[in-house]
Amino acid sequence: MSNYRNIAKAKAIEKQNRERLLKVNPKLDDESGIYFLTRTDEDNISYFYIGQAVHILTRLAQHLVGYQHIDLSIKKRGLYSTDNPYGWKVNFMHYPKGSLDTWEQYWILEYTKRGYQCRYNKTGGGQGEGKEKINEFRPAKGYRDGIKQGKINLARELSSIAEKHLKIEIREDKKNNKVSQKQFEKFKELMNEDSYKESDTQ
Repeated sequence: MSNYRNIAKAKAIEKQNRERLLKVNPKLDDESGIYFLTRTDEDNISYFYIGQAVHILTRLAQHLVGYQHIDLSIKKRGLYSTDNPYGWKVNFMHYPKGSLDTWEQYWILEYTKRGYQCRYNKTGGGQGEGKEKINEFRPAKGYRDGIKQGKINLARELSSIAEKHLKIEIREDKKNNKVSQKQFEKFKELMNEDSYKESDTQ
């Protein structure tokens, strides 16, 4: 019974997230292609994340509940709207499944050439072995920087493990407990790379 409730809850959340995305871009669908997440901040600096998906809308909905760097930024900055002009815009282009690696790599390079800041794509795209890393953080220069870099690396690793293998939520008997809710938020913040950065939180 508990598993049924969890599945029903997950389906309801997915449906809600799909609706949120369709408000940003009503043309989104579940065909294969490349999706583009872009935002411009208060200082007119533009950022991007580009990904590939066999089912675009489903993959984008996963970003809204994930723990990768881009997922956490979406949670923090929100999706674009007239009330949230600095949120993430969502666009896409259809491509056949067999060409997704090629087009993902092309568009990452193209947006980089256009002057967009690449903070969220960690590689040059593609799913194959040996893909080129393009967004590794610079080595720390001092003791404090080293401590901060260690926390960033740990947060990145934890968020990746959580997204791929874990389901993290408050225990059923603690869901209405304010202390538990605060600790849950604190735990999520520990996995957020942005929380350890100053100028890099965009």
